[in-house]
Amino acid sequence: MNTGSDDPGEVAVAGETPDETRADGARDERGLGSRAPEFIKARRALHMSWQVGVFVVGLAVVGAGIVMLPLPGPGWVVIFGGMAIWATEFVWAQLVLRWTKRKVTEAAQRALDPAVRRRNIVLTSIGLVIVVALVGIYVWKFGVVMPWNIKDQ
Repeated sequence: MNTGSDDPGEVAVAGETPDETRADGARDERGLGSRAPEFIKARRALHMSWQVGVFVVGLAVVGAGIVMLPLPGPGWVVIFGGMAIWATEFVWAQLVLRWTKRKVTEAAQRALDPAVRRRNIVLTSIGLVIVVALVGIYVWKFGVVMPWNIKDQ
């Protein structure tokens, strides 16, 4: 594992510049890299074990989310929860979560646009009218027969 530093206990954080660190020493939320406690980052073997543990736990959560996609359960929420677990330690997961948050925010803003809302209401109304017309035609042609009233043919 290359931490980008020759000094033990010091871990390089991708994209972090000195001005992103606040006066109290806390990293700005925009900083990328490991969020492991300092005593863990200070020891190379412990930090590697920490990363393996975070990866395994995140993998289990993402795997559970994937299983929940076809089954009942909040599959996508659990998958993004696993990604958030990975993001505590891995830069690639932090970048994926940032991209996802940005896309979700953009989609929410587009959905709140009055023109888009008006279009969605019109399309939903048209679809509802079509479905009601098709059900009406079916009932007019075949009638309504409850399953318990069906006679043996």
